[in-house]
Amino acid sequence: MRFVAFQSNGQPALGLRIDQELVNLTAAGLPATLDELLRGGTDGLQAARRAADSAKTRLPIAGIDWLPPVQSPAKAIAVGLNYVDHAAEGNFEPPKYPVLFHRYPSSWVGHNQPLVRPHVSEQFDYEGELVVVIGKAGRYIDKANALAHVAGYSLFNDGSLRDYQFKSAQWMMGKNFDRSGSFGPEFVTADELPPGATGLQLQTRLNGKVMQQANTNDMIFDVATLVSVCSEPFALQPGDIIIAGTPAGVGFARKPPIFMKAGDVCEVEIEGVGLLSNPVVDGD
Repeated sequence: MRFVAFQSNGQPALGLRIDQELVNLTAAGLPATLDELLRGGTDGLQAARRAADSAKTRLPIAGIDWLPPVQSPAKAIAVGLNYVDHAAEGNFEPPKYPVLFHRYPSSWVGHNQPLVRPHVSEQFDYEGELVVVIGKAGRYIDKANALAHVAGYSLFNDGSLRDYQFKSAQWMMGKNFDRSGSFGPEFVTADELPPGATGLQLQTRLNGKVMQQANTNDMIFDVATLVSVCSEPFALQPGDIIIAGTPAGVGFARKPPIFMKAGDVCEVEIEGVGLLSNPVVDGD
């Protein structure tokens, strides 16, 4: 199933996409957010399927006001240097343990919404990534059972202000400027993809030019490993997300560097998951 978060009459709503149409699940009595639906476990997902099957009306998906698939994750954990070639282009050794940092919901927007380059930086970089969405709570999750805790997947552009990212050894500042990243367009349930979202082609394009191209098989730490490791310090909860890392081709490592600027359009596409597109604007 493919879920879409969108604005309906000024309020968040949850829909199920069927081809180029949308069933408004919220109007059918289901929760307004994927977060709440996931807290209902498999019962919530089954209720969504029944509501979609019995729906008498559908909306055209064209022209909707997209929201990020998960509205308020308790935890959004991003993974750095999770592709060998990306670590190499930044002059880092491939990590032996996942490099993790936090990303806040205020730092991302939905599909088709503008990414904002703040006036304090001209080093606004793109990073196309897979998002892992947790559906089943757990702590100290064994790697062998980790995929049972994954509800599905989405896409992320981990927009990064490089000059701020590298001011210190901690990356938080460069990764959390308001509206600097994007998340979406859809949440795709795990049963729609290979186990662990393996073997999927990833591309990031800037103004139509391919900047990053890789396969999810190239990740140093696969989805099961990331879920297991992230569950050690705290219990993972339904709706938590893991932003699983980007491959080589980022702008700061190019010669000369290439950064996003006002008027650009950045696209992240992963086979079977979708295409996330955002224009770039200048901000305060």
